[in-house]
Amino acid sequence: MASKMRVGMGFDAHAFRVGRKLVLGGVEIPYARGLEGHSDADVLVHAVMDALLGAVGERDIGHHFPDDDPRFEGISSMALLERVKRLVTERGYQVLNLDCVVVAQEPRLSPYVEEMRENLAEVLGLDQEDVALKPTTTEGMGFTGRGEGIAALAVVLVERAS
Repeated sequence: MASKMRVGMGFDAHAFRVGRKLVLGGVEIPYARGLEGHSDADVLVHAVMDALLGAVGERDIGHHFPDDDPRFEGISSMALLERVKRLVTERGYQVLNLDCVVVAQEPRLSPYVEEMRENLAEVLGLDQEDVALKPTTTEGMGFTGRGEGIAALAVVLVERAS
């Protein structure tokens, strides 16, 4: 049986905002600021969703979950990821692995990496070893380096049996 593999890439960035919770990979991280956004602004999960949508030839998360739709205001990005995973499955694909980078000068994210990996693996139906997550800084350069926000990149491999 022949298979068809496809790669998807996602990127997202959000500015910090006082008065919001910081949520990354479905983990609430203690910090003085959260991220600006219509949903919970989980920049990591948003990048993952865009990677998945791209891999199956779909439009971006803004198309699927518009920021002017009140149904998505404050919603958990993990709940949206579950919807995207269903769409991927409905298209006949299965996720094989996920590789992510979170770019943030602060806060320090390494203590939360394993919990984020676990959350992503659970929703995507993967073993935790099939989810890579690397936090990094830009050593003071750019908007993340100045502490203005956080960015995330994700690459995913999916396969469809034919």
